[in-house]
Parts: sequence; structure tokens; C-alpha cells
Amino acid sequence: MKKMTYIALACALALTGCATTEGGSASGLSAVASALNTTGAAGSGGSKTENKVGAAMDVFKAATVSDEELKSVALQYRAYGDRTEKLAPPKNKYAQRLERLTRKHVNEDGLQLNFKVYLSKDVNANATADGSIRVYAGLMDMMNDQELLGVIGHEIGHVKHAHTMSAMRTAYMASAGRKAVAASSGTAAKLADSELGALGEKLFNSQFSQSQETESDDYGLAFMQKHKYNVKALESAFRKLASLSGKQGGLEQMLSSHPDPGSRADRMRDKTGGKK
Repeated sequence: MKKMTYIALACALALTGCATTEGGSASGLSAVASALNTTGAAGSGGSKTENKVGAAMDVFKAATVSDEELKSVALQYRAYGDRTEKLAPPKNKYAQRLERLTRKHVNEDGLQLNFKVYLSKDVNANATADGSIRVYAGLMDMMNDQELLGVIGHEIGHVKHAHTMSAMRTAYMASAGRKAVAASSGTAAKLADSELGALGEKLFNSQFSQSQETESDDYGLAFMQKHKYNVKALESAFRKLASLSGKQGGLEQMLSSHPDPGSRADRMRDKTGGKK
């Protein structure tokens, strides 16, 4: 009877998650089912069942987490990154250039954004669900101002279309199985650096889908049009990335998780119809 009660409770929670979780409720149900089927293989009786239900509850918490809690987790993760990466100080030439380009975009399209530079030779940029956008010095060295604005517009698109929120939710759920992230009373727990590092590993290894990248490319182009920037800049930015394929290790990491930049450049060319 006790065993059936625990399993019934877990199933009820899983079904509740399907009804209430925004974006990805099916994955939440699968994660709960997986936890019930795979956790606590050793042992028997009530202890075994309790272990299974406990694991299911961990996953359930992640599956039903609110967007506000995810933003709180994203803020903690970004603060961790700013501590562990080499962050450009305000008077640094890279920081000053980025501030000049982005000062009018900190309240863009209903979003509150912040922009900083990592002093790394990697050719990359990324965004997180809290509205933080980080640009790497290696990318800034490669791009002119208009191209850099195009890339920034693309990253804003990932935030606006909640791609970053979806990625954080997926990473959060994956970490829940290992108890790397804990939720309590709807408020994100304060996470240790080791937990943030584990969460970051999940985010780093995740990829946006082809449709999400395309949607953000289109957002970036609309961003350029809206602010009367050079609409051909995204095409030329993608051409530069395509020309460097195979030449830089850091770039290869980015290219491996993004659609072919040559094809993306062609698409931007076709959408702008040769306009400047």
C-alpha cells in the first residue's frame, strides 16, 4: 500500500507538471518517468521507492519552475561567469567600444539588457535568460561596428524569443537529476560555484535548434532595419565566420553548435535583396 501511494503521488505530480509547465511539459513528464524507472536500483521495499519518488520530486521541481526563478538562476550563473572569465574593465578599449555601440539598446524591445566584454581570443557571443549579453574580444577584433551590431541583434533575438529561457530550463532540469540546482518555495536557491559550473557545462553543451537560429537571424535583420543600420552587415559577418572555418579552435566550437554560416549569409543576402 505504501509503495502504491508513493507511485500514485509521483504520477499525480507528473500530470500536474504537464498541465502547468510552460514550454516543455512533455520533457518534464519523461524526466519524472525516467527518475522513477532508473533511480534506486539497489535496495528494496520502502527505501527503494522513497529514493525513486525523491528523484522524481527533484525533476518535478525543475520541470515546473517559473520564468522568474529561471531568470534568478541565470543572473547567478552570469555573475559566476563574470567572476571566472576575464571581464573587460570599463576603461578598456573593448568595453568602451561595446558601450558606445549598445548604450541605446539597454532597453530594447521591452527587454532590460546589459552588455559586457570577455577578454578572450575566442570568436563568440552569447546571451542568457536574464538579458545579459557577453561579447568576446576575438569576435570584436574580427567584426566592424555594423557587423558587431548585427551579431548583437541576433543575440537579442535569442532573449526576445525566449530561446535562452528554454535553454536554461533544459539545463536546469538536467542538473536537477544530479541535485546541482535546487528550488525552494518558488525562489531560486543560492547556488555554490561548483553547482553553477555544472549548470554552465549543461548550457555550454546545449544547442539552439535550426529554427531558433533562423528566428534570431531574422530578428537581427529586423533590428538592423529598425535602427537604420547597414542591413548587409549580418551577411558580411556570416561570410567572415565562414571564411575562418577550420582555422581557429575557438571558432570551431561555435560553428559546431550553429548552422552553416555560409548558408546563413546567403539567406541574409536573399532577404535584403542587395540593399545596403
